[in-house]
Amino acid sequence: MSELTSLYDDHGALYEEVGGRQVVAHYGRPERAHLAVRNGVGVTEVPYDVLIVTGDDRIAYVDNAVSNVVPTTEGSGVYSLLLTPQGRIRTDFYIYNGGERLLVFTPPGEGEPLAEEWREKTFIQDVTIDVETDSFVIFGVHGPKATEKVASVFSEQTPDQHLQFVRGSMGDAGVTVIRTDALAGEEGYEVVCRASDGRDVFDTLENLGMAAVPFGTHTWNSLTLEAGTPLFESELREQVPNNLGLGNAVDYEKGCFVGQEVVSRVENRGRPSKQLIGLTLDDVPEAGSAVADGESSVGEILRATHSPSLKQAVALALIEYGTAEACSPGDSLTVRFRGEDRAATVAALPFVSGSDDSARLPRY
Repeated sequence: MSELTSLYDDHGALYEEVGGRQVVAHYGRPERAHLAVRNGVGVTEVPYDVLIVTGDDRIAYVDNAVSNVVPTTEGSGVYSLLLTPQGRIRTDFYIYNGGERLLVFTPPGEGEPLAEEWREKTFIQDVTIDVETDSFVIFGVHGPKATEKVASVFSEQTPDQHLQFVRGSMGDAGVTVIRTDALAGEEGYEVVCRASDGRDVFDTLENLGMAAVPFGTHTWNSLTLEAGTPLFESELREQVPNNLGLGNAVDYEKGCFVGQEVVSRVENRGRPSKQLIGLTLDDVPEAGSAVADGESSVGEILRATHSPSLKQAVALALIEYGTAEACSPGDSLTVRFRGEDRAATVAALPFVSGSDDSARLPRY
């Protein structure tokens, strides 16, 4: 983000560290930015780590390592997971087929360890894995007016399917535009450019055509929570995919290599042991707060925030599957935090329906 720090400073940015990287937390009024995105369009820098995988065996090698089928058609992508030998989520990522190379976008801080892990296991295969995080800047454009915004400044037609991409330009800068899988519950695009073009592309997205409000991680957190989207750090890490309803990230017909062990997902294909649900409350509980059904502890809060759209606290909780099966929207549970038992109401996900449904919305 160093190429853009002075620009963000001019906007009044406040920062936080995510995955060892400094990112924009907010520009002073994250809830106002949230509502601007929900009603129009916003722009944010997306702090992915970027791997580039080349060589004749690139598709076969990566396909053997991950939970979903790597696309063989240029211009298409897939959301996938890397699992531990125990079938838990080691990390998640997006994989895009760029023709002679695969681009892998990981959560911040996960790129270098993943590259090292994969390099150790290439053996005689023709595969080269490079970390190119500093070579690119990636901006997210989200909101019900995102398509209109991107189309007004992009030289080509915007892709209309999730995780498809098109190469073109914005002004003098070459860019790749990806249709996202709508994690904010709104139409969404990611604009990839070279780091040296980041300032110009950000200015184009913010100011040319329809204006887009800049936002940071605080607004991204509230948008994705309202959309019912589980994120890596707060919901996915070390969890079993089936417990989170992540059917879109796992192809159960293929094997998945972790080191030299094939991870069987027969266990994951059956009935989950836990389920991700939504709760509404009068106050925001801390992550890890216990969730109870009567006198019985049934799970815990994974993430919670104040919803600017609903004007109340919302939370994602992971609870025992049998309890979740018996719960319907409007039913009552209890959350214990700050030394008290607080009433919580089961809510259907997403909490807020926008212009597109998140592809990670839990499905069981």
